[in-house]
Amino acid sequence: MAFLPAEIIKIKRNGGELKYEEISEFILGYARGQIPDYQMSALLMAIFFRGMNTEETLSLTKAMLHSGEVVDFSSVKEFKVDKHSTGGVGDKTSLILGPIVAAAGIPVPMISGRGLGHTGGTLDKLESIPGFNTQKSLPEFIELVHKHKICFIGQTKEICPADKKIYALRDVTATVESLPLICASIMSKKMAEGIDGLVLDVKFGSGAFMKTPVLAEELAVNLMAIAKGYGKKVTALLTNMDQPLGRYAGNSVEVEECVAIMKNEKFMGPAGYDLYEDTRELSLRLSAHMLLLAGVGKNEEESYKIAEDILVSGKAMAKFEELCSIHGGNLKALPKPKHSIEVKSDKAGWVGGFHTESIGVAGILIKAGRAQTTDIIAPTAGIEFHVKVGDEVNVGDTVFTLHGDDKDLLQSALPMLRSAMTISLQKTSKPSLILKTLS
Repeated sequence: MAFLPAEIIKIKRNGGELKYEEISEFILGYARGQIPDYQMSALLMAIFFRGMNTEETLSLTKAMLHSGEVVDFSSVKEFKVDKHSTGGVGDKTSLILGPIVAAAGIPVPMISGRGLGHTGGTLDKLESIPGFNTQKSLPEFIELVHKHKICFIGQTKEICPADKKIYALRDVTATVESLPLICASIMSKKMAEGIDGLVLDVKFGSGAFMKTPVLAEELAVNLMAIAKGYGKKVTALLTNMDQPLGRYAGNSVEVEECVAIMKNEKFMGPAGYDLYEDTRELSLRLSAHMLLLAGVGKNEEESYKIAEDILVSGKAMAKFEELCSIHGGNLKALPKPKHSIEVKSDKAGWVGGFHTESIGVAGILIKAGRAQTTDIIAPTAGIEFHVKVGDEVNVGDTVFTLHGDDKDLLQSALPMLRSAMTISLQKTSKPSLILKTLS
């Protein structure tokens, strides 16, 4: 090696700035097995404490990106756009916005992830549809995007192998919560997709990785700087995760919600409004920004109207059925949970708030999510939300319903759910879904 790993670690440990060649040598050396875990761990911890500037973070992203293949979409001439969410409870918008944008004729290549911790994963949701296969090769991925304008796959062994290896190490070395490491991990995979534009859904609140709007905006600005550094068009929305999104959190139940929305169905909650509305609205807003980046529409409102027309007309649903078909999924066989247990309010008042992360943990207890990457998901397990912040509730009103095939697991999550909602004696206001748009 041209550089000694210990010398690179020392530079960052002492607060110095690393050159691209130094970062690249280290990252590629680790990916090839030439640098051991203990030296990579030392560098990660030095980055955790000392940070990285914009140029270093861009170099780290580039090194991770070029540790593997970059998808060659030269055969797809249209503007290609994707969406990335930082994750939350009930966050299912990809299943709606992907078909909307693809139905507008804009290619949407999606390399998606699995759920880990309290946040859900797009691949797990799709794979709850019997037969739905997300394990496509890169040539198949390219061909399906070219022909159908949409395809969902997981991170393959060819895509950013250094990131996959480093991410596993960060998980066991307490170095996950580092802005440059987060940004490089996210953006290396997104840049590997071969996209031209990216819309970021950066969440804040009790169910988000970033707990405050200030931290979420800092993350959004850093992610956008990397995208711009690669010459990509990018927009970021700061969205609220102080309560779950939509009616359901889980896998097959979230697919059911998305299908209902794409069929223009409503589900009226006890407070007298559609419990699908926030999922629908966020999906449309994100779709509008994706279309706007691709030049479809003169401004956000015009692009929003185009997205809404595609949704209302049934074209999005037709594209979702086409997506299921090309992936081998049988949407008609979507499994239904065998058991349901209601959770009722023991107080009267107004919903003051949720500890959304605790709701996500309750989802893990019923196997709707994973505590470890090796955990097996129960496709039908999920949580239904009957009320939102600001709703009035009476004693005995149903506030949650647990769904799944294992009644004992559902019972085990009851204490966690009961403590995850606060009731206020004074009327509370409803929070805004979208705080800010950065473009």
